[in-house]
Amino acid sequence: MLSAYGPLARDNPSYRQRDGQLDMACAVADAIARSEALVVEAGTGVGKTFAYLIPALLSGERVLVSTATKNLQDQLFTRDLPYLTGLLGLPLRKALLKGRSSYLCLYRLELARQDPVVHLRELQAGMHRIEQFARSTCSGDMSELEGVDERSPLLPLVTSTRDNCLGQQCPHSKNCHVNLARREAMAADVVVVNHHLFFADMAVRESGVAELLPTVHTVIFDEAHQLNDIGTQFLGQQLSSSHVLDFNRDMLATGMQLARGLAPWQELSRDLEQAVREWRLAGGRHATGTRLRWTGEIPEGLDPDVWLAAMRGLQERLQQTQQALDMMSELGPDFVRLRQRAAELIDKVQLFRHPCTDESVRWLDASGALRLVQSPLDIARVVREKLLQGNAQAIPELADACADGSQQDDADMPWHDDLPEPEWSIVESPLPVVQQRAWIFTSATLGENERLEWFTRPCGLDEVPTLRVDSPFDYARQAAVYVPRSFPPPGGIDHLHAVADLAARSARVLGGRTLVLTTTLRGLRAIGERLREQLAHDSGLVVLLQGEASKARLIARFREGSTGAQGQGCVLVASASFWEGVDVPGDALELVVIDKLPFPPPQDPLVEARTRRLEREGGNAFREYFLPETAVMLKQGAGRLIRSETDQGVLIIGDARLLQKNYGNRLLRVLGDVRRLPDEAALDTALQQLAKTHQA
Repeated sequence: MLSAYGPLARDNPSYRQRDGQLDMACAVADAIARSEALVVEAGTGVGKTFAYLIPALLSGERVLVSTATKNLQDQLFTRDLPYLTGLLGLPLRKALLKGRSSYLCLYRLELARQDPVVHLRELQAGMHRIEQFARSTCSGDMSELEGVDERSPLLPLVTSTRDNCLGQQCPHSKNCHVNLARREAMAADVVVVNHHLFFADMAVRESGVAELLPTVHTVIFDEAHQLNDIGTQFLGQQLSSSHVLDFNRDMLATGMQLARGLAPWQELSRDLEQAVREWRLAGGRHATGTRLRWTGEIPEGLDPDVWLAAMRGLQERLQQTQQALDMMSELGPDFVRLRQRAAELIDKVQLFRHPCTDESVRWLDASGALRLVQSPLDIARVVREKLLQGNAQAIPELADACADGSQQDDADMPWHDDLPEPEWSIVESPLPVVQQRAWIFTSATLGENERLEWFTRPCGLDEVPTLRVDSPFDYARQAAVYVPRSFPPPGGIDHLHAVADLAARSARVLGGRTLVLTTTLRGLRAIGERLREQLAHDSGLVVLLQGEASKARLIARFREGSTGAQGQGCVLVASASFWEGVDVPGDALELVVIDKLPFPPPQDPLVEARTRRLEREGGNAFREYFLPETAVMLKQGAGRLIRSETDQGVLIIGDARLLQKNYGNRLLRVLGDVRRLPDEAALDTALQQLAKTHQA
């Protein structure tokens, strides 16, 4: 398949055999045949997707592929899998499974028609498109909906969440798009999910993966570098003011619509809203992104009496609401689910009124909505005990049910003995319990050393074989890196302005084609504003800022800048998610500017807790945690530059510590064999050479 004379080469004249891709494919095939685990770092350009899909498809085993992003999930399902199964002549059934909020909810759409919000003039066109979509769609997948912005306030009104889904008691359960997707997944040979869905299912068993996993032999995690962050997010506990207010809104609307006069719904709603307001005030006002440490009874810096009183008041109001809902359960499933939601919120309030366990870290996010978070430090124990040990231990309730011939239902809530029997089950017969399966973990960036310890240690994969496959790109020829020696030290506004000024001067030479990656939102704003000042009189250049449009729209506009379709070259300034998942091959992107080294924020509660644990174990936090984290993030950001064999470009890292500190060479090594530009004159020469290729 992967040879220079195989089916891929015959189908695509531009195909080239890549030894690294073949090495990875053989290693994956061996792991599948032996039912073992394997960790593979495959550099950009290796072709890792085909390297794991081809042996998985040829194995004859049932396969589950999990990705970190919906974009890759859709790409696998709509492009890569159909292409390969067609080329191989394999009549395999494929299914796509997403979280419930990705699907149109017929019941919520019914309720939304009565919501005054949808009749606002600015939302009427969007609602009309949703109605048309509802009549024509087979899958209900909202990614297929065109003409409605992904940030539209309409979408939460017509999709469901675990909190408001009625499960089998929903009047539309038989035609539910979520249930249809799950039935298709249970019948498929290859199922594509995402990490969020996978770990959410491990936490509350509400998404269908729990039923699916026992029948799967091979599980592949692509973009595996995000597993630890996503896993800790879903395996922890959260309570936010938004959760409570969403519940309060649903409680009031349902009560007034279905049980008006049977309970003081408006009074209950006002009291609960007031309790949330007092709770929010007790958390104080803080800058965006602020996380308050929470190592004792209350978050750091808050008034103990005020905080504890607010938490107590919130619990009392929730209990009053729960008591009113207790008397309404006979009126319909809406009230049953509302009563369960109230109970879940009360349980979470009680959890956060008691001290945190030693195995977890807790903090308060007080910017915007109040959010209380308790998280495990990593997913190592969960992976070792619930994944690698086989399905009988991973999902004991399901394994027991399968062993004695009983079936689980598809209820979208934690299992309770008092739930009614399901009207139907997506499981037609007892599922076999697979004790051993193959686990493949892969990404372009999993660490800075051969053992890939940055990834394997927090994920509990220390004993798993690892493979590193280098990128086939000629970085020494295709890329160069420049580190200014005389920049102000990072942290101040002078440094941010220096980064912006150098980016502006370089972008003028290239006619845009520049991506600026910042490590903080403060840096994003300061550099963005400065760039707009510097380039205000350059009519041929436009500065795009993250947050001013969706990520997809910003990237699309950025690509258009190099084609002249809009008549203006682009400089895109972004942070956070833009450090990865941005794929702009060709000359649309020729300069990547990173404002400073992306060290983890030492004051972050999760970072602090991981640091303390490492030091208790006798380790060196800076060398063993901060530097590896920085190296991987730097590698991710720099990886946006060269995306194909013909790409060329320059990387600027505006942090002189790379040249001044003894750890600088360690971090520069993760960039590969890129040539280093010694001074600004060499930078100018490199930029001018790139600019000549456009003119030619």
